[in-house]
Amino acid sequence: MKDIFDYKILCDKCGKQMQNIEVSKNGFVLRALKCPNNHETIIHPEDKNEYDSFMKLKEKEYEVKMRMVGNSYAVSIPREIVDFMREQERMINDMVRLSFEDAGRLKLMFNTPENENSRVIKSREVRVVKNGKVYHAKQFSDSAHPERNKSVVLKREGDKNLK
Repeated sequence: MKDIFDYKILCDKCGKQMQNIEVSKNGFVLRALKCPNNHETIIHPEDKNEYDSFMKLKEKEYEVKMRMVGNSYAVSIPREIVDFMREQERMINDMVRLSFEDAGRLKLMFNTPENENSRVIKSREVRVVKNGKVYHAKQFSDSAHPERNKSVVLKREGDKNLK
């Protein structure tokens, strides 16, 4: 059975053949078609459905139990999440990677290849209180180049001159 993206699809506005591209959203790589004149981008319907399912799951918050098993703690993972991951990865290995992301936050990664060249780049905006004054700052971190990690003060609350 042929996929819809195996056929030539023309842009509604200019009539030119759309080109295959990949769009990255929240860790998903979505197949898409893009007009060469930037009129329109079409996401593959199957990929869009999977992405929408992920976004619905991501919005949910689960209360799960933590139990003592031998000398370790075990946390139950809701079946809904595991079923979604099975659809995505087509299989789940018995081993997962667990690490601290921040104080009070754990990261659990399924089917992550043991790749020494893997790289995590993060950016987040935070509010910092220093000497009773509130500052807005942006923090950058790069796992491959920790020497590039930095915090930049964007502005002090109530001060329009700082950037």
